[in-house]
Amino acid sequence: MNGPTGLSRHGVLAALGAALLFGCSTPVAKLLLSGMDPRVLAGLLYLGSGLGLLLYRIVRHAPRGRWDKGNWLWLSCAILSGGVIAPVLLMFGLTGMAASEASLLLNAEGVFTTLLAWFAFRENFDRRIALGMLAILMGASILSWQGESWKTDSWAVLAVLGACLAWGIDNNLTRKISEMDATWIASIKGLTAGSVNLGLAFITGASLPPLAVISGALIVGWLAYGVSLSLFVIGLRHLGTARTGAYFSVAPFFGALFSLPLLGEPVSLGLLTAGGCMAVGVWLHVSEQHIHPHLHESVEHEHAHTHEGDEHRHEHDQSEPPATQHSHAHKHASVMHTHAHYPDVRHRHKH
Repeated sequence: MNGPTGLSRHGVLAALGAALLFGCSTPVAKLLLSGMDPRVLAGLLYLGSGLGLLLYRIVRHAPRGRWDKGNWLWLSCAILSGGVIAPVLLMFGLTGMAASEASLLLNAEGVFTTLLAWFAFRENFDRRIALGMLAILMGASILSWQGESWKTDSWAVLAVLGACLAWGIDNNLTRKISEMDATWIASIKGLTAGSVNLGLAFITGASLPPLAVISGALIVGWLAYGVSLSLFVIGLRHLGTARTGAYFSVAPFFGALFSLPLLGEPVSLGLLTAGGCMAVGVWLHVSEQHIHPHLHESVEHEHAHTHEGDEHRHEHDQSEPPATQHSHAHKHASVMHTHAHYPDVRHRHKH
């Protein structure tokens, strides 16, 4: 096999789709922040994601996912970090900086995600991934030190970077449960994080904006946080944390591009330079080829899968078409082989 599997390509498309939806939400959130408490907006965005996905699951008659006890710990910590802390920090950061700058600065999420995956969670990534990460970090540094913006709004830059770190922690924790139903994970995170954020905002004296603004925030949250997160979980399942974070790093480019006509923000030299550095870093990530002999240990587990790849060609009581996704307990036999691969659920091995 000379390239990534079909499922890996699905993971790439899912991660890029997540990046597109989330990236375009940053300038829209900047508009919604006018006259609204940042904590209220953060709560509405996540609540919209949870409600939208819950409605989707009801319409589709999706079954309730089955979880091991240990999964609830990973999910709870992910919700706290990525669903409560991160969005509040981002909303506060947006009150003190341009949406196009914040969009590019969000590339730091990929850097934090990769560093945590490498050092804390021991996921392999090679020199090419490291160089790409450094290029992205250089772009973020150029953006952060743009003259007066850094001097007057350093707290805003730090707030956005704090949000990136919190989401990096969330991404690594969510990978632990990425075999579970993606829409169920995202709906639980959205409903819980949205309720907590709104509750904290009301306790500290915040009030709700007009109904039209609430509706807009819920819709943006459903697309940019709910659908985007579901796609991101699929990416984690097939690509691993560091690679999914790398593909997701294109999100700020979508946001910066979208914010220019939407908000009428100027194109600055610093913005172009930072974008160029980040583009090089993203290219280094997405053009990676990882090939070596490796052993798959025998394992029995349950997760959603299709029969399109060699790994899931097994017998059933009833035949299943190759592209039909279904879930049941199944066993993978031990095998040693060589092919291009990512650190997905079947390729988390030592190097």
